[in-house]
Amino acid sequence: MNIFSMFPKVSPNSITARLFLAFLATAGLFYVNIMPTIVSGLIEALGFTNQQAGAVASANMYGAAFGALSIVLFVKRMNWQLFSVIFLLTLISIDLASMYVSQPTSLLAIRFVHGFVGGMLVGTGFSVMARTKEPDKSFGMLLLVQFGLGGVGVMFIPGLVPQFGTAILFMSLIAFSVVTLLMLPFLPDYQVDEQEQKKKAAAHKGINKLPLALTLVSIFLFQAANMGLYAYIIGLGEHYGLDLPFISGTLGIAAWLGLAGAGLVVVVSDRLGYFKSLSLGILLTAIATWGLFYSDIHWVWIVVNSLIGITWAYTIAYLLGLMSRFDTSGQMAALGGFASKMGLATGPAVAALLLGEDNYPLIIGVAVAALVLSMLAIMFPARVQDRSNA
Repeated sequence: MNIFSMFPKVSPNSITARLFLAFLATAGLFYVNIMPTIVSGLIEALGFTNQQAGAVASANMYGAAFGALSIVLFVKRMNWQLFSVIFLLTLISIDLASMYVSQPTSLLAIRFVHGFVGGMLVGTGFSVMARTKEPDKSFGMLLLVQFGLGGVGVMFIPGLVPQFGTAILFMSLIAFSVVTLLMLPFLPDYQVDEQEQKKKAAAHKGINKLPLALTLVSIFLFQAANMGLYAYIIGLGEHYGLDLPFISGTLGIAAWLGLAGAGLVVVVSDRLGYFKSLSLGILLTAIATWGLFYSDIHWVWIVVNSLIGITWAYTIAYLLGLMSRFDTSGQMAALGGFASKMGLATGPAVAALLLGEDNYPLIIGVAVAALVLSMLAIMFPARVQDRSNA
């Protein structure tokens, strides 16, 4: 007997179901949403260098990328609820162990394992979200959760690090996993619709490969550009003469403003089409990123970070939603999760190499270039999908 069948279930495509799925797909990767706090916390509490802290962050996300990839082949056939429980309990155990590790190499290895397990959980969550009706709304809800709670973390956790050390970082991750465990039994089964999958495969036969590849490239570049800067955004602000309370306060507010971008996806869904939504979203992100060259001006810092918060949430929801349109089993959504996490991992790794002696203008310029390439890559697949929807 399936123990999950004993619990009452929420409606499969309700707001509540999308909220619970958003927690499930966030739990394994919540550290991404508080990444500036993680990096600065390791530097302040444990005395890590910029490169060491960045390496730990990247290891966590590279593990997540490969974890997400490993789950792609199994996600259609496995009991996703049972495995989600196993993944969550494992994450809690690793986060508890991480609180007692202070050596960079040891922490790097432990966080890679954490990332791998978390990536499998996120890939599972993405695949289940892709089985809902109007998956764009589900991914929009995902961003609502990530940016909303991420804003709380970025705003308040840095001030607690001097008192509680790295324990506060990992306790916040444990708390999120526990809440997700409590939600999990109330989700329905979300069985794969084999007939719908066959129809989808037949409809896209012969045209999938190029749009799929370009979408993966666009996701990778978009996430790498944004996270490469975001991981070091506290240091960037301090480099331009801003103080920590102003920086963390602005970043928290910017994350909350990102809720507007995610919320817009939930409301608008695919009414504007992917081409217009993605072209505009990535272009505005690139313009706002370019504005970081003028971070010494307080109002510019506030405006560009707020705009990035909105457009990052808006755009990645559509990118992941577009990936989910390639099939209905959730395999391509999980593959999109792999590309996303590879970008999230590679961005800080490349930024750490380029940063050197606080060479922040260089990483800003590289991020802008990557965003432009991301926009060019997504134009063709977005057009193809819009035509198929017509």
